[in-house]
Amino acid sequence: MKIISLLTFLLLSQISLSCYSQNLDTWFESSGYLETPRYNKTIEFCKELEKHSAQVKYTSFGISPQGRELPLIIVDKNGNFDPLKVHNSGNLILLIQACIHAGEPDGKDAGLMLIRDLVIKKMYPELLNHVTILFIPIYNVDGHERFGQFNRINQNGPKEMGWRVNAQNLNLNRDYLKADAPETQAWLKLFNTWLPDFFIDCHTTDGADYQYTITYGTEINGNLDSSLTQWMRNDFIPFMNSKLENEGYQIFPYIAFRNWGDPRSGLNTWVSPPRFSMGYTAIQNRAGVLIETHMLKNYKTRVYATYSYLKNSLEMLNKSSKTIIKLNKDADNYTGGNEFRKRDYPLKFASDKDSEFIDFKGFKYEVTKSEISGGDWIQYSDTPFNYRLPYFDKQKVIESCSLPIAYVIPAEWIDLIRLLDIHGINYYKLKDSITINISTYHFSNPKWQADPYEGQHPLLSFMKEQLQIQQFYLPGTIVVPLSQRTAKVIAHLLEPSAPDSYLSWGGFDAIFEQKEYSESYVMERIARDMLQKNPNLKKEYESKMHDDQEFAKNSTLILNWFYSKSNYWDQSLNIFPVGKIYDNNTYNLLPMK
Repeated sequence: MKIISLLTFLLLSQISLSCYSQNLDTWFESSGYLETPRYNKTIEFCKELEKHSAQVKYTSFGISPQGRELPLIIVDKNGNFDPLKVHNSGNLILLIQACIHAGEPDGKDAGLMLIRDLVIKKMYPELLNHVTILFIPIYNVDGHERFGQFNRINQNGPKEMGWRVNAQNLNLNRDYLKADAPETQAWLKLFNTWLPDFFIDCHTTDGADYQYTITYGTEINGNLDSSLTQWMRNDFIPFMNSKLENEGYQIFPYIAFRNWGDPRSGLNTWVSPPRFSMGYTAIQNRAGVLIETHMLKNYKTRVYATYSYLKNSLEMLNKSSKTIIKLNKDADNYTGGNEFRKRDYPLKFASDKDSEFIDFKGFKYEVTKSEISGGDWIQYSDTPFNYRLPYFDKQKVIESCSLPIAYVIPAEWIDLIRLLDIHGINYYKLKDSITINISTYHFSNPKWQADPYEGQHPLLSFMKEQLQIQQFYLPGTIVVPLSQRTAKVIAHLLEPSAPDSYLSWGGFDAIFEQKEYSESYVMERIARDMLQKNPNLKKEYESKMHDDQEFAKNSTLILNWFYSKSNYWDQSLNIFPVGKIYDNNTYNLLPMK
């Protein structure tokens, strides 16, 4: 009886596998459009796609902190799965990623269905004529396996889903430039190896209730190359909006309300800093789209809306493949050239006061005072309502920098140098010591965020003064020339005022720490001697004692102030260790290897 039962089980298993192999329905479809598969089932389906099509290769591009492979599907009509072969073929490379926030799996299920339809069902074969697809079905694999039905309080399905952040409690979509997470480091290696031509990041939004099924974010407000920006504005966005509307999906730009939760306050746009995927790919001279399906629409509707966006993106990218590849090449050449450095480079943006009124398809709502929280309680109805709202879609530059010929980094800052490698930035080393003129900064009044954010206490604000000094450098010092396609990434890492600079994320916190101190009995004697010999210092001291009451009441601060004015003071304190070279003659003197 046991033998018969075993044979029956094996036969049924074989029949089940055979049916699965023939139909290749996704878990999402088989569940009645209510569920998304776990990690193992997703990988299993990816391998089935590879098994049934010579146009698909399943691989991985890294390992998560908990030891899971980061999955990658490569789809190429001619079976080219090597980046050099694909680039030489003339194909445009499209990178699509899903589940960076693993509780938002719409892109995973949409992408798996679309690839199945392309390579197994042979639907839309023309969509692979000039495009090679890199698809990451689950980027945040550890967060994905923190699976449960209570992971997204604002979201309508699927039945269960993953968690927002990775196993180290880091939001991977805040990590692109600082690259703390192993997943981010693996992604950057993938990006630099393949250098995709276009990027799509699939999400599900939080926020207000409105009629739109899908919203989209694009970097067209100042941080993307101007020619790519114009192509996105004039070609890609109108084409996609028309296609989605024709297929029955209401679509609108990804926005935020000027006052959180209050649609009538108006709509804001922004420029994404490079901690975000879209901000990072923009400074890599690559256009892309952030898909944000609306969390209150049911799961089936959201997945098929994402499917539609991906499919129609492929159509547009096939039509425009040569144009986009050329625009990318031109942008890279410009960024790596001399003309790019002649203008101040914008680092930070803010919404301009100018606005225009536009129609916004929302729902009627009322606001009442909550007897529980005491705050405003917004209660949306099911009644559609078209609002006429101010739309603040213009951005202004609020921080910029002058770009040098090269940056110089002392060899001891090994974590920063490692970060250059992770981002694919080229640099040289000095083979001999040298003393040269550089520009750098002196900082004062630094203030850090009290609460942790993404595992750090970011530097929120500081004052800076530009310095021109002579600096001695040892052999092994790193020289980073700006004449390379990653010049924007370099500036965002090394310019102190950049929103996600190495300084702002705490990489240089040690330079703000005073390490030597004076004994009071010694400093009391030296202070008197300084006041007697230096009348100007005496005036400065008296003025400070009069103007700063906290200072005047603190003997330790007073004596340390005198110490800071003495020859014993640490001349490296609060000095930015990265130097900037503006002079060609100086740069040409560097003994580099």
